[in-house]
Amino acid sequence: MRGKMKGGEPVGIGRLERFVADWHREHVKEAPKKPETNGHRVAVIGAGPSGLTAAGDLAKMGYQVTVYEALHEPGGVLVYGIPEFRLPKAIVHEEIDGLRALGVDIETNMVIGKVLTIDELLSELGAEAVYIASGAGLPRFMNIPGESLKGVYSANEYLTRINLMKAYQPGSKTPIKKSRKVAVVGGGNVAMDAARSALRLGAEEVTIVYRRGMQELPARREEVEHAMEEGIIFRTLTNPVEVLGDENGEVIGMRCVEMELGEPDASGRRRPIVKEGSEFVLDVDTMIMAIGTSPNPLIRSTTPGLESNKHGCIVTDGPGGKTSRDAVYAGGDAVTGAATVILAMGAGKQAAAAIDAYIKGKQ
Repeated sequence: MRGKMKGGEPVGIGRLERFVADWHREHVKEAPKKPETNGHRVAVIGAGPSGLTAAGDLAKMGYQVTVYEALHEPGGVLVYGIPEFRLPKAIVHEEIDGLRALGVDIETNMVIGKVLTIDELLSELGAEAVYIASGAGLPRFMNIPGESLKGVYSANEYLTRINLMKAYQPGSKTPIKKSRKVAVVGGGNVAMDAARSALRLGAEEVTIVYRRGMQELPARREEVEHAMEEGIIFRTLTNPVEVLGDENGEVIGMRCVEMELGEPDASGRRRPIVKEGSEFVLDVDTMIMAIGTSPNPLIRSTTPGLESNKHGCIVTDGPGGKTSRDAVYAGGDAVTGAATVILAMGAGKQAAAAIDAYIKGKQ
């Protein structure tokens, strides 16, 4: 019998899914069973969402998987980028423990391209295939005067110091500035995370500065609404042109201009144009740049024959992530540029299936 539709708020599918997952995690204690090994070895570069997903799928197929993580703790953006109030780290740690129980070996402090190269993984360490899931952790800046002043952070650095390094704790080896007024430049989900984190660290005032209008904000509506509810100020149609500093090299303000929207650009969004004579100074002592990231060039620069595009992303052939190098696959943000966790996980699953088919095809 078909039920009748009722008016009101839409069903929160994501919240229902999270409730089910949380309930299962708390009430159903299932120890993962380590599968019998098939004798084949695969290396995964990066212990973020894509790399861990691929590692888990391959381990369940019987592969001996080693994950090489550049940081001192696995989890990638799940531990260094997404704040605790959005993703409790206990969930991530439990998932990683489950992978280790499956036999996945995770080696931290392993910067591939420095400590080891992909060629060494394939030739000397016995890997029959390599999956590159190194993400897109290289922050972008605007290249405006004053960006080197004390108090200017990339959102990546700011969130990493807070989430991974616990920089707010007394005696931290990577302390973070105690800010009074913070400006976060950008309008994506990362900008919202940085702004809400700054508020939690005690900032009196936090402002999102974005060069387009509210309708063009790329962040999820839910994230924007949460930021507004917490008191984050939104200065849209505004763009910084200079960071101002004092005699000690500390940020004391941000020179901005007002914008107006013109014709659509290549992205389909209306292009922001500077309003003549609209310059003003925003009173801030901390500036956080959240205008995007790109893949670190280290891997592609140390792997001969690995093709990349003009944005520094690794070029792949098809959904399985096959690269221009034999036995080398790639996926997640290293291929797409900064995207979502779920897309990165999907790429990891597709790569695991492709690597399995490749190794079986060689036998």
